[in-house]
Amino acid sequence: MRTPPGSATKFLNLSQIRFPIGAIASIGHRISGVLLLITLPLLALALDRSLRSEAEFEALRDLVSAPGRALLLVVVVWAASHHVLAGLRHLLMDVGIGSRLDQARSSAWAAIVAAALIALAVAARWLS
Repeated sequence: MRTPPGSATKFLNLSQIRFPIGAIASIGHRISGVLLLITLPLLALALDRSLRSEAEFEALRDLVSAPGRALLLVVVVWAASHHVLAGLRHLLMDVGIGSRLDQARSSAWAAIVAAALIALAVAARWLS
């Protein structure tokens, strides 16, 4: 398709777009869902391995105790907590609870901050 004469092609600069907080919470919900989908088989294997014996549990714990791997677990905890909190937010809004603009903004902030605090608490616990 050709652009009409005299009109320049426009490119969106995503770094200059200011998303509303509800959109950020919604995008985070989708990203966390994809992360959970990707990591679910690994988590199931880790659970299976950890339940075989105490030695397997200790070996798995040693495997994930490295800082890089612990960071990966903290990201998974963030994904799980954000997905649950944002999902509850969406479900409540679907039935009309908290669907006014001020309430929606507050609940978006609450979901984002609570998920971050849960992830930070797990990081502090895990890395201590």
